[in-house]
Amino acid sequence: MHKKALEPLVDNSTKILILGTMPGDQSIAQQQYYANKGNRFWKIMFTIFGEDFSSSYEDRKALLKKHKIGLWHVLASCVREGSSDSKIKNEVPNDFNHFHHHFPNIKHVFFESKSASQFYKKHLQQQSGICYHVLPSTSGLNAGTSLSQKIEMWQVLAEIAHVLI
Repeated sequence: MHKKALEPLVDNSTKILILGTMPGDQSIAQQQYYANKGNRFWKIMFTIFGEDFSSSYEDRKALLKKHKIGLWHVLASCVREGSSDSKIKNEVPNDFNHFHHHFPNIKHVFFESKSASQFYKKHLQQQSGICYHVLPSTSGLNAGTSLSQKIEMWQVLAEIAHVLI
């Protein structure tokens, strides 16, 4: 099944970009980043920034904006059955040259999984002046890493965000 990424959640104040590979089926259906309840992304974000968890998508977007964080995907489109990155075929990357030209304040890119990083390296070159980081997937399918371990590893994002604000 042919799938398309969500529009980037970013503005001119964005200094940190978190890149997933491609949104899952629930995220595409709801047009919301990390909409699958089994994904721990939002729980991790609220925890590392010391904020009370909210299930409101508007609150979630506001949390990211407050910390100058944007969201997007490495891939613009692909063919994939289900939501697993391992099933991706015929992928087309997003145009990051154009993107970074329009959002030059982004200084850190965090890949939300090894898979996102691998697809980026396969199709794109890192931009000069940007630091790249790979973090463990927040997906419930990444059961080899506990939630507390993920929170600990994702803490680096909060530390960098605090410096950039």
